[in-house]
Amino acid sequence: MTIALDVPTALIPIDVQRAFDMAASSNPAMEPNGLRLLAAWRRASQSAELPLIHVRHDSVQPGSPFRPGQPGHPLRPGFEPRGDEPLVTKSVNAAFIGTDLDLRLRRLGVQQVVLFGMTTDMCVSTSARVASNLGYRTIVVGDAAACFDLVDADGTRVPAREIHRAHLATLHAEFGTVVDTEAVLAALGQRD
Repeated sequence: MTIALDVPTALIPIDVQRAFDMAASSNPAMEPNGLRLLAAWRRASQSAELPLIHVRHDSVQPGSPFRPGQPGHPLRPGFEPRGDEPLVTKSVNAAFIGTDLDLRLRRLGVQQVVLFGMTTDMCVSTSARVASNLGYRTIVVGDAAACFDLVDADGTRVPAREIHRAHLATLHAEFGTVVDTEAVLAALGQRD
């Protein structure tokens, strides 16, 4: 699938934090794909208006590994903001709720967002749904997102790969376009 970066577009990595055990995730390639996206976006943004806004979960729950001050709270190596790249912190699943993300994007004239990160079924999915409902053209980079096994209401373990696939299918059907890393890199290359 191809995409166009024909309108002001922001890259938004979501919650790529140390608390996540990437080896146990639905997609161990999430991290290298995310790093490729960041590197390519940063290169392309030197000659075009392509904002990059990082999102981090700052839990308010006692004992959460995502609570500030806990070892799992910081962003994973390589996913930290550089220079003047902004960081938006949130305490719920959606990056737009209780934050100034929407205001920042509107001030920049952004009409399209490209999302990736953790986890596919929680914060990436919720943020994509809200972005779409707010009127942004929404792109989710499926191979740069990941999630984990869950236990359903009957006590049955649902494999992470199934959860990942189902959430990407739902997002693609209703809330945006799901692509792979190569599609974003190709679109960035067309802007040169």
